[in-house]
Amino acid sequence: MRRKKPYPHNSDIADTIMYVLFNEPWIHPDELTERVREELERRGFYPGLVSDKRIWRIYEELVRKGRMYDILQVVKKREVENG
Repeated sequence: MRRKKPYPHNSDIADTIMYVLFNEPWIHPDELTERVREELERRGFYPGLVSDKRIWRIYEELVRKGRMYDILQVVKKREVENG
């Protein structure tokens, strides 16, 4: 009997995002989500229920926490209001 592929955790998706961007730094933002899903499947995960929104949320968290630079330049900087 064939086992089901495991569903990826956020940490798996984060690692995959960094791997894809390290190996393809010239990638267009529109292609990121599909490449991440392809890489997740290659790593043995089931990417069918991983949404674009989840991938972009994790990407933004990585940038805001300083774990990676905003290579795609898609995360808006928070504006600081004076007084």
